[in-house]
Amino acid sequence: MRLSRNCFLLCSGCHKCAFFFTSMQVLSEAQHEPGFCAFYEECGFNPLVDDSTALIPPTVPCLNYSPARHLTGAHYLKLKQVCPMLDNGKSNTYACCSIKQLKSLESSLRLSKVILLRCPSCADNFAHLHCINTCSPNQTQTVEVTKVMNITTFQNTTDTAVVAYKAFISTTFADSAFGSCKNVRIPATGGFAIGTMCGPYGATQCTPQYWYDFQGDSSNGLAPLDIDFKLINEGNTTGLPAGVVPYNGRALKCNETTPTEGEACSCQDCTESCQMIQISPTTSPFTLLGADGYLVVSIILFCLLTFAFLLYLFVACFLRSRRNRKDEEKGRGKGRGKDQNSNDVNQPLIDPAEVTCTDRNSLVAQAFLSSKFQFWGTLMLFCIPSSFKVLLLSAVVVAVFSAGLKSIELTTDPVELWSATNSRARMEKEFHDTTFDPFFRTNQLILTAPGRKGHQYDSLLFGPTNFSGIISKELIMQLLELQTRIQNIEFWSEDLNRIASLKDVCFAPLNPVNSSLTDCAVNSLPQYFQNSVNNINAKVNMTENGVTAEVDWRDHLIYCLNSPLSFKDITDLGLSCMADYGAPVFPFLAVGGYKDENFTDAEALILTFSLNNYARDNVKFKVAMQWEQEFINMVQEYRNNPNTNFTFAFMAERSLEDEINRTTAEDIPIFMISYAVIFVYIAVALGEYSSLKRILVDSKFLVGLGGILVVGCSVLASMGFYSWIGIPSSLVILQVVPFLVLAVGADNIFIFVLEYQRDVRRAGETREEHIGRILGNVAPSMLLCSLSESVCFFLGGLSTMPAVKSFALYAALAVLMDFVLQMTAFVALLSLDARRQDNNRCELVCCLTVKTQRANKPNEGFLLPLMRKYYAPALLNCYSRIIVMVVFIFMFCASLFLMFHVTVGLDQELAMPKGSYMLDYFQYLYKYFEVGVPVYFVTKKGYNFSTMAGMNGVCSSVGCDEYSLTQKIQSYLAIPANSWVDDYIDWLNPGSGCCRLYTSGPNIGNFCSASEVNLFFPVFPASRFMAYHTPLTNSQEFTAALLRARELAHNITMGMRQIPGTRIRLIFYILAFRPSSRVTNVFYEQYLTIVSEGFFTISQCLVPTFVVCCLLLGLDLRSGFLNLITIIMITVDTVGVMTLWGIDYNAVALINLVTAVGISVEFVSHMTRSFALSIKPTHVERAKEATANMGSAVFAGVAMTNLPGILVLALAKAQLIQIFFFRLNLIITLLGMAHGLVFLPVLLSYFGTYFIGSFVCLHQRGVKSFL
Repeated sequence: MRLSRNCFLLCSGCHKCAFFFTSMQVLSEAQHEPGFCAFYEECGFNPLVDDSTALIPPTVPCLNYSPARHLTGAHYLKLKQVCPMLDNGKSNTYACCSIKQLKSLESSLRLSKVILLRCPSCADNFAHLHCINTCSPNQTQTVEVTKVMNITTFQNTTDTAVVAYKAFISTTFADSAFGSCKNVRIPATGGFAIGTMCGPYGATQCTPQYWYDFQGDSSNGLAPLDIDFKLINEGNTTGLPAGVVPYNGRALKCNETTPTEGEACSCQDCTESCQMIQISPTTSPFTLLGADGYLVVSIILFCLLTFAFLLYLFVACFLRSRRNRKDEEKGRGKGRGKDQNSNDVNQPLIDPAEVTCTDRNSLVAQAFLSSKFQFWGTLMLFCIPSSFKVLLLSAVVVAVFSAGLKSIELTTDPVELWSATNSRARMEKEFHDTTFDPFFRTNQLILTAPGRKGHQYDSLLFGPTNFSGIISKELIMQLLELQTRIQNIEFWSEDLNRIASLKDVCFAPLNPVNSSLTDCAVNSLPQYFQNSVNNINAKVNMTENGVTAEVDWRDHLIYCLNSPLSFKDITDLGLSCMADYGAPVFPFLAVGGYKDENFTDAEALILTFSLNNYARDNVKFKVAMQWEQEFINMVQEYRNNPNTNFTFAFMAERSLEDEINRTTAEDIPIFMISYAVIFVYIAVALGEYSSLKRILVDSKFLVGLGGILVVGCSVLASMGFYSWIGIPSSLVILQVVPFLVLAVGADNIFIFVLEYQRDVRRAGETREEHIGRILGNVAPSMLLCSLSESVCFFLGGLSTMPAVKSFALYAALAVLMDFVLQMTAFVALLSLDARRQDNNRCELVCCLTVKTQRANKPNEGFLLPLMRKYYAPALLNCYSRIIVMVVFIFMFCASLFLMFHVTVGLDQELAMPKGSYMLDYFQYLYKYFEVGVPVYFVTKKGYNFSTMAGMNGVCSSVGCDEYSLTQKIQSYLAIPANSWVDDYIDWLNPGSGCCRLYTSGPNIGNFCSASEVNLFFPVFPASRFMAYHTPLTNSQEFTAALLRARELAHNITMGMRQIPGTRIRLIFYILAFRPSSRVTNVFYEQYLTIVSEGFFTISQCLVPTFVVCCLLLGLDLRSGFLNLITIIMITVDTVGVMTLWGIDYNAVALINLVTAVGISVEFVSHMTRSFALSIKPTHVERAKEATANMGSAVFAGVAMTNLPGILVLALAKAQLIQIFFFRLNLIITLLGMAHGLVFLPVLLSYFGTYFIGSFVCLHQRGVKSFL
C-alpha cells in the first residue's frame, strides 16, 4: 500500500519518475550474499517522519550495495563500545556502518537503556539486534531494502536514502531476547518496561512480533525509518528471498552476565534469577504407614484401651471368683450384721481397725463440711426475721457491687477483644500508625449486570476485542451518574457546625490540605475518562497502516486498562488514562471477574471511595462516620430503584461494626425468650404436684423466680465489681456468663430443693433444723462444683487473650457469688416458701389457704422412681456396661482424631446476621476481586541507607544483593514491592532525563546533587515497602500468609543485620484489610497461637476439677482422677463433634470450651461425690443409687434447664449465635449429659472408689463411737 502511494507521488513529476525507476533498478541489482552491505553512512533526515514528534533525530542511511568495511582506529573502538558482539579483533573486524552511524545508534540505544538498564542482558539483547541490522558485515543476508527516497544529504547533495527495509530474524533469537526483557520493571510506576515498548498491546498482550513491530514503527517517534521485522522459524525457508539467512545469533538469558561484565538481572526483573529463600518449610501432614498419622494413632489407642478394659474384666472376674471361694471356705459373709441399735444391716460388720487413713480423712472432711453447713442453715433460719435480714443484707451487697455498672466499659473493637496490648501485632500496628498514616477507610461497590450480552469490537489498533455485557457505554454512563451522586453527598455536621461533604473527609493523596472533590481518591472505570461525559462520547477518525476507521471510548479503554500510567493514549483522541485526582487507577481496582488479564471481559465494575482514617477522638471521625451513613442510605435507595440496571453489593468502613451491633440488638429478645423459657421450666419442675387441690400451694413459682434472681444478681455483682476496678466487659460476657451461671445455679437449686422434697421431717425437728440438715447433706456437693468452677475460671484469667481473660474473670466471680447467694438468700427464700407451704397458703396470693393438708411422706416426683426402677438397672447390667465402655472409648478416640482436623479460624462473614448486605459484599469480593490485600514490610530505625552496602540491601535492580529486601519479598509474594530506593537509583541515572533541581529555597532552579539527598538517609525513623498479596478468602489463608510473612520478615532482618553499620532491630510485616482499615495482623495473630493458648487455658481449668474434688472428698485421689478423665473426655468429644458439625475453633469457641469444663463439673462432680459417699455393698449398687438419686437431680437441673433455652437460640438471626451458642452449647449439654448420666455411672461401677469402710462403720456404730 505504501509502495503504491509512493509510486504515485514519484510519478507526479518527470524527474521523480526517473528517480523511481533508477531506485527500483538499484534495489533489483542488490544481492543477498555474505560480506556485503545494503546501506552505508548517514544520508539525512527521513522526509516521512515529522521532526517535531520524533524523540530521536530521524536520520536514515544511504543506499549502498558494497562490501563491508574493515574497521581500524577510532572507528573500531567505537564499534567495540557500541556493538561489542561484532568485535572480532583489530585485524579482523568488518562492519557496514560508519562512525557517524555508530554515534547515532549509541544515542538511540541510550534512550532504551533508561528503562532496560536494570537488566543488562535485556539491554544487550535489545542493542544486539539493532547492531546487526545497522552494522553487520553480512547485512544483505538479514536485511532487504524495500523503500528508498531521493533526499538532500547533510552535505547539501542529493542521494538515495533507505527509508524502509525488512529484517529477517530467527524466532529462536527473537523469543530469547523477548524473554530476557518481558519481566523488566519500571519501579517508579510499578509496571513492566515492555509495556512502554509494545505500543497499544501493553505488557499483558505483548509478543515478540508486537515488540519488534513497535521498534520498527517510525510513527511512534522512536524509529528513524520503518523496519518490517520478519520472524522466521528455524529451518523454514518458505518465501524467503534467495540468499537470505534469518539472523540466529545467541541472545543472552536474563540470569546471565554480559560480555562486557554486566551483572545478571535481579530477581524482580528476571524470575530465573530468583533464589529460594530459606525459611522454615510448611509443616507436612503427619503420616504413619502411608496413612493419616492421627487416624493410625487413634485406631491404635482404641485397640489398646479396649484390650486393656477387656483384660481388666477378665482379671477382675478371676480375682473375684478366687475371693468368693476363700470367703466360702472361711464362712465369711454369711448372715447379716447388726448395728449399734441391734438393727439388721446388709453390709458385713466393719471393725474400726479395718478403716484406712484415706477412709478416715474422707469421713472427717464430709462430717466437718456437713456439720458446718447444717449449723449455718439452722442458725440463719432460726427465726423468720432472720430470713428477711438475710435477704436484705444480700440485696445490699449485690447493690454495692452492681453500682459499678455505672462506669461499665463495653469493648466492641475486635482488636481490643482478641489481641493483647503487648502482643507483637498490636505493637507493630501502633508503630506503623504512629510513624505512617493508618490505612484509609474504604467504601466500595461491586456492580454486575447479569444477563446482558457482550459484543466483539473490531478495533483499528488492537484488533478484535471481546467486551462483556457490563463493559458498555450505557452502563459506564450510569456508573458515572451514580458516582457523581455519591461524590455530591452533603449533610449537616453538628461537629463542624456547617454543611459537610466528601471533600472534608476524603483521602486526597496529592492535595491533602485544601482538598476539592476532584482531589478525592475515587477509583472507578469512569476515571479512565477523568469522569467526563464528553471524553466518553468522544470519537475521531484515525488512519493506521493505511486503514482509516473510527476510534472511540473502547479504544481508549483498552489502552488504559493495559497502560494505566499513561498521560496520553496512542489514539488520535489523545486522552489521558490518569484519574482526575492525579493518580493512576490500576485495572484490578476498576474491574473484576476477568481471566488472564483480559480486562474487557470483566464481569464486574468496582467503585471505591477512600476516606481518611481519623482517630476516634478526632472531631472528623464522626464526620466520616456520618458521610458513610449517608453513603449507605443513598446506595440502598439506588438499589431499591426498579430502573437500576445493576446488581451489586456494597460496604462502608462502618458496616462491619454496624451490622454486628444491629444483630446484637435484634437478638436480645431471643436471649430474653431463652431465659424466660428456662424460668418457666424451673418454676414448673420444682413444684410438688401430689394433689390438684394443692397445686397453687405446692408450686414453686417464687422459688424458681428467686433462683433466677440469684443468678442475675450474681452476674450483675460480678460485672459491677470488675467495672469498679476497670476491667472492661464485652458482648460475649453478656451472652455467655448468664447462661453458664444459670446452668450452675439451676443445678444447685434442683439438688437442694429436690433433696428437701424427698426427705421427711423427723419427729421433733423444726423446719429450720430440717432445712439445715438438708443443707448439710447437699451443700458440700454444691461447694465442690462451685469451688471447682470458680478456681477453674480464675486460672483461666491467666490467658493472654483479652476476651478469654475477661470472660474467665467475670465467670469466676459470678459463680462464686452465685454460690454465696444460694447459701444465704436462696436458703432464706426456701425457708419462707416452706413456711408458706406448711401453712397451706397459696403462692402469689398468700392470703388464701387450702384445707387439704400436705402428706407427711417423701415426694419423689416421677423422675426418681423412673430412673431407679428402669433406667439405672438397664444401664448397669453386665452387658450394657461393656457396650457403654466400648462405645465411649470409640467416641473418645474418634473425637481425638477429629480434634486434630478441626478448622482453626473465624471467617468474618459469620459475624454478620442472615440477610445482611455485608454477606452479599463478601460473596462478591471473593468472586470478583482479582488481587489480594496490600501489604507492607516496615524497617525500623537503625538501617543505614547512606552506604552502598545499605542501598544494595534493599534495592531490586541490577547490582543489588541477590538476597536484598525487595528481592526476598518478590520471591515470596510473586508481586513486587514498590521501593523508593529503586526510584532513587533511577533518579540518579544520568540517562534518565530526570530533572534534579531545587524547587524552593535559596538554590531554586539549581542542580541538586545526590550527596545532599544522602544526608537525610541515616535519620529515617522507618521505611516501608508495599506490595500486594494474591487473593485471600478465608481466615486460614490469612493466618497462613501472616505466618509465612513473619518468617520472611525474620529472614530479612537477620540478613540485613549482616550489613556493616546497621543496627536494625526488626523488620515486620503489616497486612492491610480491604473491607476495614484495621490492620488484620492484629486479628489473625491470635490463630497462630490459639491452639497452644487453648491447651494451656483448658489445662489450667482442668487442674482444679481434680484438686478440689480430691480435697473435698478427703484426699480421694481415685474419685478425683475419674472425675478428671470424664471431663477431659467431654472436652475432647466436644471438639470432635465441632469438626463434624463445621464449627471452627477460635476464641469464641475457646470461651465455650472453658464453659464446657464448668458445665461438665456439674454433670460429673455431683455424681462422683454421691457414689463415693454411698454405703451400698457393691460398686454396681452404689452406681445405681447415685444414678437414681443424684442423676435425676442433675438431669432435671442441668440438662433440662439448658436444653429449652439453647433450642430457642436456633431462632437467632446472627450466624455467630447460631453456631457458637446454639450448636456448640447444644453439643456441650448433650455430651455432658451422655457422659455424666451414661458413661460415668458405668465407669464408677468398674473403677470407682473401693468400699469406704469409714462410712459403713459410721452408719453401724455412730459418729462418736467411731471417732
